[in-house]
Amino acid sequence: MLEDTIVAIATPLGEGSIGVIRMSGPKAIEIGYKVFCAKKNKNWFIKDNYKIIYGHVIDPQNNEILDEVLLSVMRGPHSFTAEDVVEISCHGGIVPLKRVLDLLLRMGARLAEPGEFSKRAFINGRLDLAQAESIIDIIKAKTDAGAKIAIGQLQGRLSEQVLTLQNEILGLMAKIEAIIDFPEDDIPEQTLDEMVLTCQRLINKIEKLLDHADSGKIYREGLKTVIVGKPNVGKSSLLNALLREQRAIVTDVPGTTRDVIEEVINIKGVPLKIIDTAGLRETQDLVEKLGVEKSRQLLGEADLILLLVDASTGLVKEDLNVINLIKDKRVLILINKIDITANLIDVNELKEYFYDSTILEISAQQEIGLDQLEQAIVDLVLAGKLAATENILVSNSRHKIALEKAHTHLKEAQRGMKTSIPIDLVSIDLKSSWEFLGDITGNNVSEDLIDRIFADFCIGK
Repeated sequence: MLEDTIVAIATPLGEGSIGVIRMSGPKAIEIGYKVFCAKKNKNWFIKDNYKIIYGHVIDPQNNEILDEVLLSVMRGPHSFTAEDVVEISCHGGIVPLKRVLDLLLRMGARLAEPGEFSKRAFINGRLDLAQAESIIDIIKAKTDAGAKIAIGQLQGRLSEQVLTLQNEILGLMAKIEAIIDFPEDDIPEQTLDEMVLTCQRLINKIEKLLDHADSGKIYREGLKTVIVGKPNVGKSSLLNALLREQRAIVTDVPGTTRDVIEEVINIKGVPLKIIDTAGLRETQDLVEKLGVEKSRQLLGEADLILLLVDASTGLVKEDLNVINLIKDKRVLILINKIDITANLIDVNELKEYFYDSTILEISAQQEIGLDQLEQAIVDLVLAGKLAATENILVSNSRHKIALEKAHTHLKEAQRGMKTSIPIDLVSIDLKSSWEFLGDITGNNVSEDLIDRIFADFCIGK
């Protein structure tokens, strides 16, 4: 596969001032030479330089000028893929980009697969797997905090921690191998005590990384937040207030929202995938019934539920039906419409259902209490832990699973050191822990897993 020269459009399709086509592989410069005519520096292709050159892309079959471009040459291994890379900056727009791309394909390049440029960077040792995965996280980041986490991983902060853990585990394995090689010697008690302490120190380090994993996942993927309540309680008004725009239709008619509406909101650096649902009630309207069923399904998938109740009516049967569906979930309770009436809801009654949930009084219509709501959401996400800018956050579910497995095997190894378990079995657990840590950086992963990871990337990256 690495013998191929790959090419793809690296910028989003559509009208724009510039569109970039990226080409990487052993024939990238050769193909560039066949189609590019420099205005001045005619011998650009034989010089070991990294300049940007002005000229034209010309079809050698008929000498037709396809576009006026800038051509960038990055010679391996000093490029993103560690291969020869040529980037052509064309005029933005689908037609000029497609014409140049078609020409490069005719000249011998092949269309890149999704994520193949990043995959080559990984295969060629330019990046490890954790760093490569962070690229897509940077592209998809929804907040500054999420981008900072991803950039930190691209710089190798998580990889350095993992490598340090692996090296210390290797040190333990080396001691055990020495013990196995000289079975006639008794294991000094001091040596075993030191190994147990080292194991505990490594366990503590992994636990520290895992402590922040749930927050990291939220910064990466967003907190799936569902707004629920009876019809006409103000769910769509709350969505509009949080978005600062009229996204959902608001009327006095119950059942106006018949389908779910999903948006992403940045709450003080925390991305919320917030969903406005149809009011939960029994209905004979077929369309509304489908919306209600979808709302019930989303409740089971939610990370956080915003339960709205109406200050003007007190708790009614429809509220209690909703409460029974979400009693075991993470819930923020919002008593709405406090601007139009005295609060008729008994807070103590709510606490009987949600004894440890935060209860806030708001007016979605008048945007009263929204600052307190946003702060409550942030407090729930951070839960007293460090913010994204202050620590390494494990944000990838694959990394979290690998850390959990490494942690389990380290605990087993430590238990073996403290008991009469044969020392060679302890070595097996240490090796397993070392291998699971290696899954994070890509030392031990299968080709199928690598293909699946990079398949989620966009073409051209």
